[in-house]
Amino acid sequence: MTSQTAGENPLKVFGAMLAYYRNRVGLTPEQLGARVYLSGSQIRKVEAGTRTPTEDLAKACEVIPELGCNGALTELYGILSEHLKRRAYPGWFAGWPDKEAQARRLRWFEPLVVPGLLQTETYARAILSTRMGATPEELEEAVAGRMERQRVLGRQHPPELWVILDEAVLRRPVGGPDVMRGQLDRLAQAAQRPNIAIQVIPFGAGAHEGLRGGAFIVADFDGAATMAYQDAASSGQIIEDAADVEALALTWDTLRLDALPRAASTSLITSVAEAV
Repeated sequence: MTSQTAGENPLKVFGAMLAYYRNRVGLTPEQLGARVYLSGSQIRKVEAGTRTPTEDLAKACEVIPELGCNGALTELYGILSEHLKRRAYPGWFAGWPDKEAQARRLRWFEPLVVPGLLQTETYARAILSTRMGATPEELEEAVAGRMERQRVLGRQHPPELWVILDEAVLRRPVGGPDVMRGQLDRLAQAAQRPNIAIQVIPFGAGAHEGLRGGAFIVADFDGAATMAYQDAASSGQIIEDAADVEALALTWDTLRLDALPRAASTSLITSVAEAV
């Protein structure tokens, strides 16, 4: 990537190349969209840099013979995704995604929102759009960064993901009914994967240990010390002190005692989705 390209909006760089290949062979956005399972409007937004491109879109375009991409779009997506990560994450969080990707097991507690690794794109956009003063470009970069993080769960040997949610996460109507229904369906599907366990602390449990603090993640590694990440109101913190990490791990174990079993948790998620 040249220094000029690196300074540009990564979404617009990808969109410009997509538009180049599409226009070169005379396809309309609707015609290309039909080939890659997107609408013409969505293709236009990608080309304008106002919609996050995905790795699946890049790959789908590569297999359309007349476009003649010859690997250029997937190569560009790979380059831009690394650049995007640096721009999308605030400084205090920038070191965590790499740690997350190296972990053997992630133990995650969320009292308010769906964990980032399990968010749908529309849910993530609704959450991230609450930031005051963010430009549309900054919002799209933040969404793209979050979606990029999720690739860790799709690799050949993904980490174990153990999630504990407060029931409030399921009931909060983030983004409206359609967004929330899609998000709950995504959770229910994720819970069926062999490397993912989702448990819910029901309202009926009353007060629990997680109400005294915020979200946190405990990451276990092969051949390295366990570390953690803890959210705060305006920032977050990577925690490496052994005593502090052990305290968070104990809190996670305590919360699990208040949570429903996996099958019952999935049933609750499904029932809430049906009621939305």
